Amino acid sequence: MSIRTAVSATALALVTALAMTGCAAGEDAEPEAAAPSAAGDEAAWSADTLDIDFATYNPLSLVIKDQGWLEETLGDDVTVNWVQSAGSNKANEALRAGAVDVGSTAGSAALLARSNGSPIRTIGIYSQPEWAAIVVPEGSDVTSVADLAGKSVAATKGTDPYFFLLQSLEEAGVPLDEVEVQNLQHADGRTALEQGSVAAWSGLDPIMAASEAESGTTLIYRNIDFNTYGFLNATQDFLDASPDLAQVVVDAYEKARAWAQENPDEVVAILAEVAGIDPAVAEKVIVERTNLGVDPVPGDAQREVLEVVGPIFVESGDVADQATIDTALEELFEPTFAEKADAANVAG
Repeated sequence: MSIRTAVSATALALVTALAMTGCAAGEDAEPEAAAPSAAGDEAAWSADTLDIDFATYNPLSLVIKDQGWLEETLGDDVTVNWVQSAGSNKANEALRAGAVDVGSTAGSAALLARSNGSPIRTIGIYSQPEWAAIVVPEGSDVTSVADLAGKSVAATKGTDPYFFLLQSLEEAGVPLDEVEVQNLQHADGRTALEQGSVAAWSGLDPIMAASEAESGTTLIYRNIDFNTYGFLNATQDFLDASPDLAQVVVDAYEKARAWAQENPDEVVAILAEVAGIDPAVAEKVIVERTNLGVDPVPGDAQREVLEVVGPIFVESGDVADQATIDTALEELFEPTFAEKADAANVAG
């Protein structure tokens, strides 16, 4: 899968939107706040800190951090604190704890978190990746998902690879209770696989691509439809208190989307450096397995994917009932920021 031209979702310029007074009063109100423009007005930002994550599974976050666009746009009045997320589960933990205002997860993980009471909203879509697959060691006699019956499989619960595993088992007719799932963080799952502690690993890029290149592991099952989109999430408290900062973040993501498609080699270099992987591995992740050319507005495409994943949460015991899933799906998306996104409002 190659990087494709981004679908622009610009509706209203940020300056026009933020010229209106007042602020959001809850989830049903459209966020509004007065704020400086990228050019630097005298008005103050709504907060003096912005806590935001970056992750190797979210290339746009790496670009924004590397280029320093948020710092340049917000100036000396707002301190930008970058926190690395090792996986969607860790991003969700940070969001729930208030350690980050904005965090990047897989769509499945965002729905799971919302279903289990985390008051997050999805304010943007950063990619449609093929970032999860079923991986086995070189020379393994496991050649299909059906062969996993009676075997031990590593996966990080609460992340897309875990839900990829559940969907794969269901499709292959293998009951979950016939598989021993070892709940290991992504990097530890790779280690367990390569050391022979598990028969298979439901892996995540770029760690998975590095394992292929460096250890000869094999992807025995791939299915892009089982990979949910990359979701950019924010806490409701942050959206209520600082819609101006939330808009700047989403604007920066749109700037990064266009920049990444114009400079794929530089994105590869950034990913290789941050992830500590060979540039050839990073190139495979970015060029072959990541589609950044998606509409940033959360909507029907993501809902359709999550409507498939939701019942699996209930069947696996991760969520109490389908009604909880349905309510969470109705409440999760906050599209207004992406609808107004304008890269021109970001300095740099």
